[in-house]
Amino acid sequence: MEGDLKLEIISFDTLPSTQVYLTEAIKKHKLKAPICIIADSQTDGIGSRDNSWVGLQGSLFASFALLIDDLPCDLPLQSASVYFGKIMQEILAGSNQDIWLKWPNDIYINDSKIGGIITGVMNNTLVCGIGVNMGLNNADFATYDTNESPYLILEKFLELVEKKPSWKQILSNVRIEFFKNKNYFAHTFLGKKSLKDALLCDDGSLEIDGERVFSLR
Repeated sequence: MEGDLKLEIISFDTLPSTQVYLTEAIKKHKLKAPICIIADSQTDGIGSRDNSWVGLQGSLFASFALLIDDLPCDLPLQSASVYFGKIMQEILAGSNQDIWLKWPNDIYINDSKIGGIITGVMNNTLVCGIGVNMGLNNADFATYDTNESPYLILEKFLELVEKKPSWKQILSNVRIEFFKNKNYFAHTFLGKKSLKDALLCDDGSLEIDGERVFSLR
């Protein structure tokens, strides 16, 4: 039913990886969905394509788990990263319209990456990790400049997730800014592909050179 979803938030001072911690806790039946964890610091986060995610002090490090049955009924699971990435982008863009979503799961400010989303499915549960660079300035990384705490941003994000906006609604918002992807590349099962002529399909996949490409996140 709409409106019956509520995620508890558990806070930690530090974790190697919120995604690994939550995944293992669910496997061992120590935690169960719906649940969210946040850490003040993260020492060995997971990024796209099994890369590490280097976060700055004061950044947002969080992961949450939802039962598949609690997801919008029209959401294609292979596009969950697009879905949750767009929701986070909309939260962040509320104070900075230069923030946009690069397909499928990277959050950019102008031409610099500031965050990302990674999802995985275990049986009947989806686990989603979020990382957004905030806080201390560093010449090597772009950051999201705000007076809001990571915890407050996470609360706003989860508030919108709990409303379960439809995939159709989120996809419509993705389409509006999809042109910003045209100067970038995506890593696909076909290799690194230019998004210059990519077409965004109704299920969140892309059509590139006549081939359908789905998110690998």
